[in-house]
Amino acid sequence: MLRILTFLSLIFLGISCENASKSNENMTQSASKTTTSEASFGIVIHGGAGTILKENMTDSLEIAYKEKLTEAITAGHTLLKNGATATEAVTATINILEDSPLFNAGKGAVFTHNETNELDASIMDGATLNAGAVAGVTRVKNPINLAEAVMSKSQHVMLSGTGAEEFAESQGITLVAPEYFYTEGRFQSLQRIKEKEKTQLDHDSAVLLEEFNYKDSKFGTVGCAALDKHGNLAAGTSTGGMTNKRWNRIGDSPIIGAGTYANNATCAVSSTGWGEYFIRAMVAYDISALMEYKGLSLQEAASEVIQKKVPDLGGDGGIIAIDHQGNVAMEFNTAGMYRAHMNAEGELVLGIYKDE
Repeated sequence: MLRILTFLSLIFLGISCENASKSNENMTQSASKTTTSEASFGIVIHGGAGTILKENMTDSLEIAYKEKLTEAITAGHTLLKNGATATEAVTATINILEDSPLFNAGKGAVFTHNETNELDASIMDGATLNAGAVAGVTRVKNPINLAEAVMSKSQHVMLSGTGAEEFAESQGITLVAPEYFYTEGRFQSLQRIKEKEKTQLDHDSAVLLEEFNYKDSKFGTVGCAALDKHGNLAAGTSTGGMTNKRWNRIGDSPIIGAGTYANNATCAVSSTGWGEYFIRAMVAYDISALMEYKGLSLQEAASEVIQKKVPDLGGDGGIIAIDHQGNVAMEFNTAGMYRAHMNAEGELVLGIYKDE
């Protein structure tokens, strides 16, 4: 009798395990389907923050900015929709902005005091925390591409000047003559600043000179942050720096943690503004850290850094960011910021001025 009961118990246990196994398999398949069907992605960009006022903008110029922002973000969104990685989308999107004379990056880069163009860029992969950056390059058509090559094809994080350009040549990155970056509008902006500088020096007004140079000539950086269908984040930033800059000045754009940061655990951020203060505040990383260690939402963290920490230091500017759930922040403390966001559904949010 005992043997019979033992045999029946073993049969019952076997049937139960088989059913449990099938149930677990079904649950796994169901969860997999849910994850795939609910895969979210998104992209957000900026084209610089600053004293951007409606009354100073012609209708045709406003249309041109909005069309270029739309073109760039649509290109990145299409890549993400088709399964591209966040780093691929960020690079391709920034390429479009770099190739436009409207923005202070690539083709539209501002001029240094010596009437040259010195470009900086950086990119970061939130999945691996790998990053690449370049500073002070003068012949690289698309600096963000070189930053990506530094990240993916070298053991380094940042290269600068002629060394960076040697690496670019070795990697087949497109190089151009320095004259490629010449645009009449940017050149005349430098001449106006130099004339203002001369006038102020004639009146022994060094303080006013510094104020003019820094507060009116630092904006125009471009950047992008993206979340792909695989759940990975990336961010990138590219700039021509500051009009009339001297001594090979480098701002926050190529500095990981200041101008660019991405971490799958939190968010991806690209900064634009007064670089010296964004470096001191480590703006991009600080937003991530507030999320990771203090439990703030992306919007709460962005607001804390841009509306409180940076102004308290004396700086201004803005950021765009996206978190690991697809939430977006486009935060700035200036009169305007060229910006756009597109979610997984393809809904576009586009803005230039503060009150829109």
